[in-house]
Amino acid sequence: MKSMIHYRHLIAGIAVVCLLAGLPTKSLAQRRPNTHFLPYSSVTFGVGTSTYFGELNAYSTPIKSLFTLPRWNVGLGYTRQFTPNFAARAMFTWARIAGDDYTFGKSNPEKYALQYIRNLHFRNDLKEFAVTGIYNFIADGRNSNDRAKFTPYVFGGLALVAHSPEARTPTERNVASAAYQPAREWVKLQPLHTEGQGQPGYEKPYSLVTLAIPVGIGARYMLNENFNLGVEIGYRMTFSNYLDDVSGTYANPDALQGLSTIMADRRNELDAARVNKDRDATLQQLRQTNPELFTSVGRGGGVGKFPRDGYILTNFSIQYIIPTKIKCPPIK
Repeated sequence: MKSMIHYRHLIAGIAVVCLLAGLPTKSLAQRRPNTHFLPYSSVTFGVGTSTYFGELNAYSTPIKSLFTLPRWNVGLGYTRQFTPNFAARAMFTWARIAGDDYTFGKSNPEKYALQYIRNLHFRNDLKEFAVTGIYNFIADGRNSNDRAKFTPYVFGGLALVAHSPEARTPTERNVASAAYQPAREWVKLQPLHTEGQGQPGYEKPYSLVTLAIPVGIGARYMLNENFNLGVEIGYRMTFSNYLDDVSGTYANPDALQGLSTIMADRRNELDAARVNKDRDATLQQLRQTNPELFTSVGRGGGVGKFPRDGYILTNFSIQYIIPTKIKCPPIK
């Protein structure tokens, strides 16, 4: 009988010990913070400006070049936030860039004599698909609802760019020498082979698809649980020197035919075709002070002072945070 009582007491004691031992363990588990990050995604729509750098808008004069002929861009992208600091983004951007020797040099034709006399111009609509990595300097919380209120970031990656430079045919005063092409009509330049591409002794035609390396900085602001506002600026170094159709030397006229003859060398045109402005008086003055520029063979002229063309994109965006759990309506 006594052994039965002792046995019951022993069982009860073990149960109490186990209960007491389990309580603090459960309590600590409840207080332990959940540090696991829940990845989330967002869709971005943005608009901004585009600025070209190259032979017609020199790297050597960055301030002047940055504010000469800025154009537009529009983009749509998808971003995946993998960790509190790191994300990856796929972005398609349609951007227009432009350059014009007359516009660049008209403020000081003597200082920018090469550009003013050369009288080339272009526009180019770029279709860029870029994949970039993003590092946020301020980490997000555990999920999209707990993301940083404001965070600056840097990004870098690789882009594929399709392009096709165009220029306007001469004004009416010069149209007769342009194979009777209608005056001031935009034409594609790559098929014209303005530097003799494809002819014996010249380079092969340049590709209309190139790679680029996008790098830049930006900042993101949490507007509410579902939306962010963003701003960024990035530079694209391309692997092409023909975004502007200008790189090497003037081709021998024997290597050109038809419209390419006039589109390749526009030094003697009396007008700036893109803006339809008379440049006759200044042109005659420059013939006296810089006669060598009317006979030189350098078309690119080293004005860009960089072996590749590039462009800068600014972008103002709104970002929609995709819900991590999508609730489907019940099927009745």
